[in-house]
Amino acid sequence: MPSGYAILIEQWPDSAAVRLVEAVPNRRPSVSRRELFGSLCAMVFLVNLARVIFAPLVQPAAADFDVTAASLGVVASAAWLGSASPRLPAGYLLTRFPRHWVVAMTGTLLIFTATFTGFSQSVTHLTVGAFMMGLSSGMYFIAGLPLVSELFPKRVGVAIGVHGVASQVAAVIAPLVLSAILLVGNWRTTFFLIAIVAALATAWLLIASRRTDLPDAGSADRSLLAAGKAQWPTILTGIAFVGAAGFLWNGLFNLYGDYLEVVKGIDPETGRILLSVMFAAGLPAFLITGILADRLPNIPLLLGIVISFALSVLALTVVDGIVGIVVVSIILGYSIHSLFPAIDTYMLSSLPDQHRGSAYALFSATIMFIQALGSGSIGLAVSAGGNYTVIFRTLAVVVAILIFVMTLMHRAGWLPSGGAPGETPSQSVS
Repeated sequence: MPSGYAILIEQWPDSAAVRLVEAVPNRRPSVSRRELFGSLCAMVFLVNLARVIFAPLVQPAAADFDVTAASLGVVASAAWLGSASPRLPAGYLLTRFPRHWVVAMTGTLLIFTATFTGFSQSVTHLTVGAFMMGLSSGMYFIAGLPLVSELFPKRVGVAIGVHGVASQVAAVIAPLVLSAILLVGNWRTTFFLIAIVAALATAWLLIASRRTDLPDAGSADRSLLAAGKAQWPTILTGIAFVGAAGFLWNGLFNLYGDYLEVVKGIDPETGRILLSVMFAAGLPAFLITGILADRLPNIPLLLGIVISFALSVLALTVVDGIVGIVVVSIILGYSIHSLFPAIDTYMLSSLPDQHRGSAYALFSATIMFIQALGSGSIGLAVSAGGNYTVIFRTLAVVVAILIFVMTLMHRAGWLPSGGAPGETPSQSVS
């Protein structure tokens, strides 16, 4: 599957993807870079599966442990807290080791943590396992995304978009894979399968990296502190765009099945299908928005995406009936998944070589910590007697107000506009 994305970059006719390959200086490195890119797509598929699998798993695991589904929101939060925790340490590792070495570490970590989680016999064990599996995704995104942007420095948006499609496939199939496994066995089998595939993907990555003419763009990046001091306006702008929206999204999708059952009267199996539909809307979102991010000013694009997400969440709390919920779920899924390639393109095309890895690590660690609190906070609020509809509406309004303020700031010229859309700058930018 992931190698197909590498072929797409080379052969996609009359598209920005063709120019993505042409941007590489000579033919020999482009061949090896495609192979490495394919291995990165395989790795991002796995590390994203390792954290999104807990969303559809909440209901069957809750039934197995004889607890409420809302109370297991803490398990999903643990996976995302795990994803947030290693991002600064991973950023430090990037100042000492090549990016592909850190990516290989994430694959090795996933093998052992997925196996550990597969033996879960209690909520505590599952929570610890979720946190540990989240570690691998956090390490990967800090090392993998800057590497992707540097492999194809003239078409950052398209590269991130295709890479994001590979990641999003995991989110789309996670509920379906779990449903298939539940037909023939126990939900714990999912984690043993992840461990096996992670071993294969890590081996592929190591082989591909040996054949690749790797970029040296991050060789001057040696200090998290220096990057933070130099790039703090861009870092804070990225956090403002993703923080509140990510908090709401994390709580919404991890508790989506329970929300649909409690508020909309939809059974768990149908709820898992609807969750897949919402994730499936992210497939074209990653690709199309990646292309747009290479061509349009990134700040106006981000403003439009986040306000669309807030309005679609409000719409979800209003509609009734399966048709209306399906339509809103598609719109909601498309809008939120458009945010990720847009913000990554904005950040990575704004940050110069000497700060890119470290500054991106500071940004990513902060937003992931904020996002990680979403499902646990909302789950605890619901368990304590809160109302899903009131909570989601309140958070959506908060996001909309924040974007209104940022729109005013953008018009006043107070937000960093970033570099040239879709290109990584090699020198320091003001």
